[in-house]
Amino acid sequence: MDLRLDGYGRDGWYVLEVEGEIDLATAPRLRERLLSAVNDGELNLVVDLRGVGFIDSTGLGVLIGALKRVRLHEGDLRLVCPERGIRKVFDITGLDHVFALTASVDDAVAAPTA
Repeated sequence: MDLRLDGYGRDGWYVLEVEGEIDLATAPRLRERLLSAVNDGELNLVVDLRGVGFIDSTGLGVLIGALKRVRLHEGDLRLVCPERGIRKVFDITGLDHVFALTASVDDAVAAPTA
């Protein structure tokens, strides 16, 4: 399955909607898009995973790398992850304690900064 990426600004956040599967084949496109956003000065990111049906360790690595990069610049990265199957990946790996996981873009942009 291909990966679709659409980004837009919202309330001081750059929201990246992701649709498809994030795996070894598609993760480089996600990495490039996130790096491009950060290089353009977008340091507060919301990655909307509602349209994602699968994510592997390569995809998780891309998200971890993006989180580290924005935090280096005092930014933040939040994930919209209401789907049980995808959220379970974050729970099992312990990444639910690393990322701010929210149910919607509204929740992600409204949540206080930690």
